[in-house]
Amino acid sequence: MSIVVGTAGHIDHGKTALLRALTGIDADRLPEERRRGMTIDLGYAWLRLPDGREVDFVDVPGHDRLVGNMLVGAGEIDAALLVVAADDGPRPQTLDHLELLDALGIVDGLAVVTKIDLLAADDPRRSGLVSEVRDLLGRTRLAASPVMVASSSSGEGIEAVREALAALADRVAAREASLVPPARLAVDRVFTVRGRGVVVTGTLRGGAMHPGQQLRVLPGGRAVRVRELQVHSSTMELAGPGRLALNLAGVGRDEVRRGDVLVAGPGLVAADRLLVALRHSALGQRLAGTGEEVRLHLGTEQVDARLRGGPRLRVALRSGERTALLHLARPIAVSVGDRFVLRHSASGAAAGGGRVLDVAPPTGSSRRRLTPDRLAALADAANASAVAAALVELHGAIPASMFDGPNATYPATPGPSGPVGRESPGLVDVDGPNLVGRVRLAPDVLEAVETEVLERLAAHTATEASSAGLALSALRPEVARGLRRRVSLSGREAAEVAAAIIDRLIEQGRLARTGDVLHAPRRAPGIPGELAAAMDRLEAALAVPAPPPLGEAIRATGCPAEALRLLRAAGRIVELEPDLAYADSTYRELERLALDLAAAGPLSPAAFRDATGTSRRYALAILEDLDRRILLRRTDAGHVLGPRSPAR
Repeated sequence: MSIVVGTAGHIDHGKTALLRALTGIDADRLPEERRRGMTIDLGYAWLRLPDGREVDFVDVPGHDRLVGNMLVGAGEIDAALLVVAADDGPRPQTLDHLELLDALGIVDGLAVVTKIDLLAADDPRRSGLVSEVRDLLGRTRLAASPVMVASSSSGEGIEAVREALAALADRVAAREASLVPPARLAVDRVFTVRGRGVVVTGTLRGGAMHPGQQLRVLPGGRAVRVRELQVHSSTMELAGPGRLALNLAGVGRDEVRRGDVLVAGPGLVAADRLLVALRHSALGQRLAGTGEEVRLHLGTEQVDARLRGGPRLRVALRSGERTALLHLARPIAVSVGDRFVLRHSASGAAAGGGRVLDVAPPTGSSRRRLTPDRLAALADAANASAVAAALVELHGAIPASMFDGPNATYPATPGPSGPVGRESPGLVDVDGPNLVGRVRLAPDVLEAVETEVLERLAAHTATEASSAGLALSALRPEVARGLRRRVSLSGREAAEVAAAIIDRLIEQGRLARTGDVLHAPRRAPGIPGELAAAMDRLEAALAVPAPPPLGEAIRATGCPAEALRLLRAAGRIVELEPDLAYADSTYRELERLALDLAAAGPLSPAAFRDATGTSRRYALAILEDLDRRILLRRTDAGHVLGPRSPAR
């Protein structure tokens, strides 16, 4: 593992010359840069420490018109190297760069007063400059960073700066030792090499990368393969965090760009709506508020954005931050915990920074859960489990697949939190007491729905004392509709959760079930044994894909009229035609099969007949019933999903 240090400072203050003196590498790689003596785009150098560790440097331009390029370099660094020339002192871009580093949350670094050979050893301006730079750092998160003096031309102080960089590497390594996130590399350069194809460079975070590895390019999602990788021009079989060059297979030069992210695992997604915690600039202009157009810089990406959200979303946090919703002009690759900078679109001045709280902010019914307390809990969450719980509490319900699996929205393990290096939120325990079906529910949502189920049963019992109980087939849709009024779930998800909640209540002994009828656990269904047995016989006779005619089944099972009435009242049978009926559980399975087949493409009666192993009569009766209920819709090509289908 190597650490990545980014330079910062005013134009012509000697950033590139200092790196050359430290490393022997000229970070100005473009002919125009060398001709003009100024850095235009990002440059790179590296230093091997006496113990074998390496420090990578990203040299950024100091001109005020190149702040965008500066932020590309600073967006993926671990620490900063602030450079101030002795003959010039702190200048406007010194302040601007410090402000941007502070907005990015950079907490460690080193400041060097360069060109110190221009001042005599006993010149009081030496100590005065050091004090002035230390005062500037004191207004930012870099307040504890050491301030040194050096000369790139005479060599004075260069060795001391190297020693300070070794100490800096120790501090960064100690801070990031516990991180085990998925590997991700934010692309800052793309070019082609004759005979090899596309090469990208960037800073690798988290895990390692190796030749043959399959990666995704976000935000597009394209799959690529690592053909070869190099660190400091040396081909490697395995590379850990630090500066890296990748030769990619499966992608063209125009299919990957600066700002894209190569990722080896879940937890990074393409998103254009972000719930964020904003921190105003300490030195520059403040954000005006809702509706303001800004420029977002995150990692190596930059994109236009607009601040959104009414009073519900503008919550002041104890940290001095405030929450907001950012709508981006296009999706970018982003993860919970990522740090970013905002600049005013009109002036280009820094407006502050922030961190990403949620990459899929609540929509629909769940938006009502955006309360100050829940937003504050998410912002204050200090570890992976706490953030996972806070996200579920904020949304009310989140499919477990968003926390776990190859396409997880949220990291399943602690991941990078931008250049700050603090633990990123993710989910440690995918299961848990509130995992219902395949969805994690907030405790208050689960409790409210369970209470509604029990109250609904009590009301039914009170008004229909002679009833055997409440039909399961009638209750499940009611519970699903109630869920969707509270939280944002698809129809299919709500149906699955509703069924799981009812099963949970039965397992806990708070509900009882006889056949497909629900009743209080201490309340007998109220049906004589002989009548109940006749009901069970008829239901079993109809629990096949091609049941006998209803009248024939009644005679064969000896089912009296009262038993048939009770079966109908309990919803244990479904009658499609005067002489065609199914056991409810069997019919729901056939219904689910039809909807699944129709979701894959137009479903013909012949195809459904073959899938059920029945005849055209049964297939047509079922499809016509689903058409009447608008679960399916008949077209010339076949039956497709209708407006009320839970699969939509």
